[in-house]
Amino acid sequence: MAWRIGVDIGGTFIDFCLLDETTRELHSLKVLTTPDEPGREVMDGLALLEQRHGMRPEDVTGFVHGTTVGINTVIQRKGADLALLTTAGFEDVIELARLRMPEMHGLFCARPDQLIPRDRIFGIDGRILADGSEQAPLGADAVRNALRTARARGARGVMISFINSYRNAAHERAAKAIAQAEAPDLFVFTSTEIWPVIREYERTTTVILNGYVHPRVASYLGSLERALAARGVAAVPMITKSNGGVMQAALGKTACVNMLLSGTASGVMGAAFVARQAGVANALTLDIGGTSADVALVIDGEPQFGMGETIGEFPLYIPSVSVTSIGDGGGSIAGVDGFGVLKVGPESAGSTPGPACYGRGGERATITDAMAVCGFLGHMPLAYGSVAMDRGRAEAALAPLAERLGLGRRETAEAIVRIAVSNMFVEVNKLVARYGVDARDFTLLTFGGAGPMLGCLLARELGMARVLVPRRPGVVSALGGLIADVKSDFIRTVFVDADAAGAAALREAALALRAEANGWLRGEQHFAGRAEYRFSADMRYRGQSFEIDVPLQAGWLFDEDMTAIAACFHRQHAAVYDFADESAEVHVVNLRLVVAGATPPPAFPAMPRTAGAPVPEREVSVWYDGEGRSIPLYRRDALLHGHAFSGPAIVAQEDTTTCIPEGFAGTVDGYGNLHLTWQE
Repeated sequence: MAWRIGVDIGGTFIDFCLLDETTRELHSLKVLTTPDEPGREVMDGLALLEQRHGMRPEDVTGFVHGTTVGINTVIQRKGADLALLTTAGFEDVIELARLRMPEMHGLFCARPDQLIPRDRIFGIDGRILADGSEQAPLGADAVRNALRTARARGARGVMISFINSYRNAAHERAAKAIAQAEAPDLFVFTSTEIWPVIREYERTTTVILNGYVHPRVASYLGSLERALAARGVAAVPMITKSNGGVMQAALGKTACVNMLLSGTASGVMGAAFVARQAGVANALTLDIGGTSADVALVIDGEPQFGMGETIGEFPLYIPSVSVTSIGDGGGSIAGVDGFGVLKVGPESAGSTPGPACYGRGGERATITDAMAVCGFLGHMPLAYGSVAMDRGRAEAALAPLAERLGLGRRETAEAIVRIAVSNMFVEVNKLVARYGVDARDFTLLTFGGAGPMLGCLLARELGMARVLVPRRPGVVSALGGLIADVKSDFIRTVFVDADAAGAAALREAALALRAEANGWLRGEQHFAGRAEYRFSADMRYRGQSFEIDVPLQAGWLFDEDMTAIAACFHRQHAAVYDFADESAEVHVVNLRLVVAGATPPPAFPAMPRTAGAPVPEREVSVWYDGEGRSIPLYRRDALLHGHAFSGPAIVAQEDTTTCIPEGFAGTVDGYGNLHLTWQE
């Protein structure tokens, strides 16, 4: 017998998906996180999987783990004390950034404090020019002096980012060698070994984020490897990446920046798999956990990717699944401000103390408490029995807010839910506007522990007529790790024209990228299966300030077919801007390559069709839309392929609760997915 395990850690729960590779049966589990002892919850979960499903550690053939350690380190500003070595005269690059304010129309907004203070940023003599030639040699003594000062000022690591190093990294390599010799107690990263791309701000912020999270990520992954080995898990542990792929956990200790969006990216990949399984081409994914609500787009069955995603208060300039995070999770805390206005989030109760209704010491009202007071929660044990709902504690937590607002407790609870949904409404509209699409043309795919709880309410506000709830919505992110490919991104700045003169340089860069990708996949990852190579280029008309990403065929690059490359750019430019100038010169800035080692997706058997309507377990009393009513409660495991019913209703299961307002009708497909449709 062989097993594959997908694990995802959120703000309140850690989720497990256990796939029996013989029977294709999928098991799932949720365990409360242990913030004071990171990693212990993984071992607790494995013990429960052994106990409940007979999984033996030595039979585990795949272990994929998504974690929030990196992103939480940045958000909470608990990373390493760093120093930065940069070219003399460029000491203020990270402060100047791109001269943009966080809020375009906010008169009183301010830029966040940088992760490296100004007194630990050192300008180093020496200069590489834009063509890669050396104008002035590296100031070795300046490097040594900077290292001594940095250590005296408390630095634990040194980041090195010199101007034009994407063309010639010799100065960065030399400075790193000096640092390793003179200060072996400090860890060192250079910008070109992390992300060798043009534009010094993007390169510098990327290496800083990598170094900032490095100690905590390396420590966590090392502990995980040791714990799995001690438990007898034979599989090499893998970690999910921001780009929706996976890599060996050992590599994540140094390539930390690649896993900053680990958990959120795997959630979107899992959602895309569910959407394809359910026959949904275009979906707006809504992943609500204990801390945040994450939204993303799946178009034509594929997640959307981008760069510049925000990590805390800082942009991440590596390819990643495009996800927008909102501070409205099930554990988001509600409060009344000094003006008597009810607010929700972004502060979260997490797993400790958690929502008041969990009975773990929480005393402040959360969204989960509000749903409990409204009567939607507490009808069966939550999180596979790890949480017992106490509605009385939820009502006690809401009482002070109700008193300040002059409302009843149920009215206050519904107000909390409405504000949370309103917050999501605003951010979703921003996302779809950025992509130029209409949310009403999409299906809202809800997952996470609280996604199905609020999904229909958000869909109703957005005017979306279709909602999809996966069979096991609480563990979709863990499922995403199971189906993700072994994947990495490679880039080379080429700066050539898309004409005959630039053909040889572009071909040379393509060959070098393919060799580098093969070394990573076959050598570092020891992957022997089928691989896919996807080239693209950042291209623009000569004189433009910004580029667009243009997919390219490998044959065009290796055959030096610059006519086809330029024509593809013109088509892409017209698709993005509704304009193309085929007489203008075309410039290639960066050549990119994505390599993906294919992971066979699990083939789940379809359920036989059942005739008739489902039978509710009982009627329950709820409060919504300003009135109390009695509605049917269905158990999710009793909903079979072909069943149909109408809202209002509640569907309860071990990993989440689906709340269905009046006006929605539900059907169950062959894979147990619940399709909810608004009946006009």
